[in-house]
Amino acid sequence: MSADPAKGDDFRGPRHVAIIMDGNGRWAQARGRPRLFGHHAGARRVREVVEACPSLGVKYLTIFAFSTENWKRTQVEVAGLMSLFRRYISREAKALDARGVRVRFIGDRVRLDDKLIALMDHLEKLTEQNDSVHLTIALNYGGRDEVARATKRLAQDVADHKLLPQDVDEETLPRYLDTCVLPDPDLVVRTSGEARISNFLLWQSAYAEYEFIDTLWPDFTAEELARLCGSYGDRDRRFGAVKT
Repeated sequence: MSADPAKGDDFRGPRHVAIIMDGNGRWAQARGRPRLFGHHAGARRVREVVEACPSLGVKYLTIFAFSTENWKRTQVEVAGLMSLFRRYISREAKALDARGVRVRFIGDRVRLDDKLIALMDHLEKLTEQNDSVHLTIALNYGGRDEVARATKRLAQDVADHKLLPQDVDEETLPRYLDTCVLPDPDLVVRTSGEARISNFLLWQSAYAEYEFIDTLWPDFTAEELARLCGSYGDRDRRFGAVKT
């Protein structure tokens, strides 16, 4: 596989990598520290991964930061995570913009506090002209919730006679998803040894390649990302067809 996207058709790496960043809590507990210590370590790891993307030809990076199910965690952990998100956005905004990273957030913002939403809006506006890497952060996101919200919007357009029922097909719904402006992921990675997708990008990942690795997220490195991108390039992707 060529590691240089400038080589055009020779490049076989993933353009869009999506990551389920799992293992922060276990990483911290193994060190005798509270779970939030692991979340802070995991947030620092995001920077290294984002910085590695251009050299690997990864144009789009989507990370799973907080799921619709994560509200079930203790109030202390949830409050700590929300504080971490606010701090991360405030601290990293200028650096992300300077590196040409465009940031988007997906997920339902209804349960998020006003200060966090304002920071998210500001970061999206600040970086909207950037094109080096498109970083999408899934925050209060769930795949089923996303499809349900998209279906409601689609149904409303049908009710308003903006769309005919017979015109609805598998090309229609994606236009209503949170990710409507993004390509589908080529490679989905889950860290920490768990082998499940946890309600992440259910529609978009129909033909993605998956990698379930044992590394806990705070230990995930740019070198490991490069290895996974290289492995992806060796795969035979047929999308349901058979080679003749």
